[in-house]
Amino acid sequence: MQEQLPLIVAIAMYAAIIIFPGLKAWWPVVAAGILVVAGVLSIGDALSLINWNILMIYAGSLLLAELFIHSGAPSLLADRILERAPNPGVGITAILVFTGLVSAFVENVATVLVVAPVVLELARKSRMPLPPFMIGLAVMANLQGTATLVGDPPSMIFADFAGYSFNDFFIKDGRLSIFFIVQAAAVAGAIYFFLHFRKLQSEHLSLPDAHVSSWVPAWLLGAMIAGLALLSTVSEEGGIHPGSGLLVMVLGVGGLAWLALLKGDREAVRRMLQGFDWQTMVFLAGIFITIGAVSHSGVLEKLAAGMASAAGGNRLLAFVMITGISVLISGFVDNVPYIAAMLPVGMSLASTMGGRPELFMFGLLVGSCIGGNLTPFGASANIVAVSISQKQGQSIGIGRWMRLAVPFTLLTTLVASMMVWWLWAS
Repeated sequence: MQEQLPLIVAIAMYAAIIIFPGLKAWWPVVAAGILVVAGVLSIGDALSLINWNILMIYAGSLLLAELFIHSGAPSLLADRILERAPNPGVGITAILVFTGLVSAFVENVATVLVVAPVVLELARKSRMPLPPFMIGLAVMANLQGTATLVGDPPSMIFADFAGYSFNDFFIKDGRLSIFFIVQAAAVAGAIYFFLHFRKLQSEHLSLPDAHVSSWVPAWLLGAMIAGLALLSTVSEEGGIHPGSGLLVMVLGVGGLAWLALLKGDREAVRRMLQGFDWQTMVFLAGIFITIGAVSHSGVLEKLAAGMASAAGGNRLLAFVMITGISVLISGFVDNVPYIAAMLPVGMSLASTMGGRPELFMFGLLVGSCIGGNLTPFGASANIVAVSISQKQGQSIGIGRWMRLAVPFTLLTTLVASMMVWWLWAS
C-alpha cells in the first residue's frame, strides 16, 4: 500500500484539479502534505524534490514580463506592425505572429493581455466580430510557449528533467531542437489564419499613438536571454545552470527597484507585486513534490512498458500514441502535472523501444502544449481571451471556439510532429 499511495494521491489530485479548478493551486500542496503525513516522504525529502532554480526562473521572468508590458514597448511594436501592413488581413496575421514570438519569452497570459488592446482596436476599425481575433491571439501564444526555456512552466519542467540548457532549446547535439520545431508549426498556423482573415477590409487604420515610457525593461529582458544563453555555454554538467534562477531573479528584482527608486513609480511596483502569480509558484512546488514521489515509486516505468507493449514495438505508433493522447488530455486537463508525470514515461519508452528519448519527450511537449488550444478552458490564455471578448459584449461559446481552434490545433500538431519525427527519429 505504501508503494501505491503516491499514485493514488496523484490520481486524487488530478480529479480535484478537474472538479474544483478554482482551487487548482492548492491541491498539489494538499497531496504533498498527505504524502509527508503518511510517511512516504520526510519534510526534507519533500523540500529536496522542489526545483528552486526553476521557481526563481519563473518568478524573475514574470517580473521582467510585467515591467516590459508596463513600459508600453510591446504595444508600440504591435502598432508599428499594423501601420506597415498593406491591409488588415495581413496586419492581423502579422500581429498573431508577433504575439507568438513574444510569448516564447514572456508568459502566455501576459502576452495576451498586452496585445489585446491592439486587437480590440483592429476589430472595431474593421467592423469584424472580435471572437476570431481573440481566439487567434490565445492559440498563437500557447503554441509558442513551449519554444524556449522561459516560455512556459512545462518547458521549464522538461528542461529540468532532460538536462536541457537554454541553448539546447535551439540546437542539441548538432540537431535542430524544439524552438525550430515550434516555428515550423507557427508558420503553418500563420498561413491558416492568413487564409481565414485574407478578405478582411477596412479603411486606413488610425490607431492611437503608443507611448514607451522607457526601454530599460526591454534591455533587462534582453539581458535575461543573453545571460541564460551565456550560462548555458559555461555549465559543466549540462542542463540548466545552477545560477540561472539567481540571474533572472536579480534582473527582475533590480527592474522593480529601478521602477520604484529611479522612476519613482512605487504605485506600479505595488500593483505588480499584488498581481504577481503566487498561486502558480505554489502549484509548481506541490507538483514537484507529488509527481516526484510518483516517479520514485516505479509505477511510471510500468506505464511505459504497457504503452510499448500496446504499440507492438513500433516506434512510430508509440510516438503517435503519446502525442495524440497528450493533445486530447491537455485540451481538458492542466498540462503542468501531466507533463511532469509523463516525461519519465517518455524516457522509459525510449529505453524500451530504442532511439533518442527526445522523440517521445518532444512528442509530449508538442501534444501537451498545443493540445491546450482545443477548448476555451484548455489553457489560462484561452480563459483570459474569452473573458476579454465577453466584456466587449461578444461571447465565445465552446462551439465557436472549436470551429476555429480545432483545425488550427490539428494542423500545428501535425506539422510539429512531422518535424520531431524527421529530426529525432533516427
